[in-house]
Amino acid sequence: MESRIGELAALGTAICWTVTALSFESAGRRIGSLVVNIVRLVMAAALFALYGWVVRGMAIPLDLPRTAWVWLGLSGLVGFVIGDLFLFQAFVDIGARVSMLIYASVPPLTAILGLLVLDETLGVLGIAGMVLTVTGITIVVARRTSGAPAPQKGVRHMRTRGVLLAFGGALGQAGGLILGRLGAGRTFDAFAATQIRVLAAIVGFAVVFTLSRRWRTVGPALRDGGAMARVGLGAVFGPFLGVSLGLFAAQNSTAAIASTIMALVPVLIIAPAVVLFRERVTMREIAGAIVAVTGVAMLFW
Repeated sequence: MESRIGELAALGTAICWTVTALSFESAGRRIGSLVVNIVRLVMAAALFALYGWVVRGMAIPLDLPRTAWVWLGLSGLVGFVIGDLFLFQAFVDIGARVSMLIYASVPPLTAILGLLVLDETLGVLGIAGMVLTVTGITIVVARRTSGAPAPQKGVRHMRTRGVLLAFGGALGQAGGLILGRLGAGRTFDAFAATQIRVLAAIVGFAVVFTLSRRWRTVGPALRDGGAMARVGLGAVFGPFLGVSLGLFAAQNSTAAIASTIMALVPVLIIAPAVVLFRERVTMREIAGAIVAVTGVAMLFW
C-alpha cells in the first residue's frame, strides 16, 4: 500500500474537495462565489504560514529556489485564478450541466500535458481505468446537473464562448497541476509548494477585484458569521489540505492518475447530498458511481 501513496493522497484530495464543495456552495449563495474565492485563499495563506512556522521553522518557504517560485506562482495563477474564472463564466453562458460535462475532460487533458511536459506515460490498464472513471463521472454529472437553470438565451457566439470558457477552465485545472508538479518536483514539501501557489492566486484575485471594483463586497461578507464559518471549513479542506494532498499525489504518482482520482468529487458528494439535503438518488447515478469506482480500482492495480 505504501507504493500507492500517491493514489491514496489523490483519493484523500477528492474527499477533502467534497467537504469543500458543500461548504463553498452554501457560503457562495450568501456572499457570492468571487468573494468566497479570495477569502478562502487568505484564510488558507494564514494556515500555511502557521504550518510553515511550526513544522519548517519559517512562515514563508524562502528556502525554495527561485525557479520553483516562478513555476508554482504560474501554477497558482493558471489553476486557482484563470481556471476558476473561466469555469464560473461558462456557468453563466451555457449552464452548469454542459460546463461540468466539458470539465470532465480534465483527466485526459492532464494525461496529454503530462506526456508532453513531464514525459509521463500510462499503461493500458491505466488508460482503461482513466477512461472508465471519466465515463462514470460523466454519467453522474449529466444526471445531477440536469435540473440546473437553463443557460442564458443569446446569440450563437455566446454559446461558443461558453464552450471555450468551460474547456479553458478544464485546461486551467490540468495546467495548474502540471505547473505545480514542475515547480515542486518530486521532493519539495507539498504544503510549502502549495503556499506559493496560494500567495500567487491572492495577488491574481486582488487584481481582478481591483479591475472589477468588487472590494466593496468584501466588508459585508466578512460580517456574515455563518458564511465565514463555512468558508473557513472549506479553506481547511480545500486550499490547505486538499490542494496540498493533490500536489503530493502528483509528486508520487503520474499527474494523469492523480487528476483522475481527484475528479471523483461528483461521485463522492452523492452520499452527503442524500444524508444532509435529502436528495433522491437515481439508478443512473448509482450505475455511474459504480463505473467510476471500478475505474479508480483499476488505477490502484
